[in-house]
Amino acid sequence: MTRWRKLRFNLMTAVLLPGALPACSRSEIPLETRIANALPAQTVHASGETIAVATANADAADDPAIWRNAADPAQSLIVGTDKKAGLYVYGLDGKVRDFTDAGRVNNVDLAEHDGRIIVAASDRNDPLNAHVALYALDKATAKLSPIGRVPSGAGEAYGICLYRDAATLYAFMVIKDGTIRQVALDLTGGTPTGRIVRTMKLGTQSEGCAFDPVSARLYVAEEDVGLWRFDARAGGAVDPVKVAAADGKAIVADAEGVAVADGYVVVSSQGDNAYAVFRLSDEAYVGRFRIAAGTLGATEETDGIEIAAGDFGPAYPDGLMIAQDGANPPRAQNFKLVRWGEIKAALGL
Repeated sequence: MTRWRKLRFNLMTAVLLPGALPACSRSEIPLETRIANALPAQTVHASGETIAVATANADAADDPAIWRNAADPAQSLIVGTDKKAGLYVYGLDGKVRDFTDAGRVNNVDLAEHDGRIIVAASDRNDPLNAHVALYALDKATAKLSPIGRVPSGAGEAYGICLYRDAATLYAFMVIKDGTIRQVALDLTGGTPTGRIVRTMKLGTQSEGCAFDPVSARLYVAEEDVGLWRFDARAGGAVDPVKVAAADGKAIVADAEGVAVADGYVVVSSQGDNAYAVFRLSDEAYVGRFRIAAGTLGATEETDGIEIAAGDFGPAYPDGLMIAQDGANPPRAQNFKLVRWGEIKAALGL
């Protein structure tokens, strides 16, 4: 949940409950104070942006995923959610290549599996029961074709990320209350099925997640608490290990989107419009950055992020970061594209 929505909720509470407004004023720390109290952040700029989502005047754009076209990197694709309406497919030029009316889908991830590009979204059209919404992405036409929906237990679907071992494709479904279910997906039949193989738990509202294939670790952001990791293997331990606290320094609550790439895990420090970077090998903090206004606008109140290393053509020869932009006036929310190499250079990585 973005901080402006929390503030709006508090203000509504203040109207309904006499005497609540002074408490609200005390609890809402001004953005300038949050920035001043946090660790310093380097500055980078967006090199591109997507067309804004169609849902205007709402917290709508949320989470991106990247498919890298190894044969022609400049023709790589981005999948992004409008959590009020469905899924977009964009080219690296930011233009819309496809839109699928999927309703309320929150987060998205993708993986190549059995010769197909599988796109999985956290489907919360039923707020009482989570589902994994599955699609196949056609790399030639950039079109999404529905495969089906897989139940993933009670609760409102929030975050999702995919993990593939030698035999099985898994979806980690992050429920809004902090429950995390590992779902083994079977896509061999006409209708996809799933089996919950493990359940893990964080204490409060959680969303963003990412998987590190090198260490087989799952990283999950608990919004007001910080960044955690789990063993991603189906038979692994279910106990979380804290990587970093949302202490107002490296991460300023909310801790939102999570991305893993190139030996680093990056977390959206939504509370001060920044991003915190940790080295995967020892999970040490290595720096922070902001996407500031330049030729294109800055990013604010970022929900989902994604990073992919490698060549993405002339515009992004050294990797690509996608960040949801929670404030993109005068248009609706969209996604900003940043050279990953520029971020590494700014942080001296």
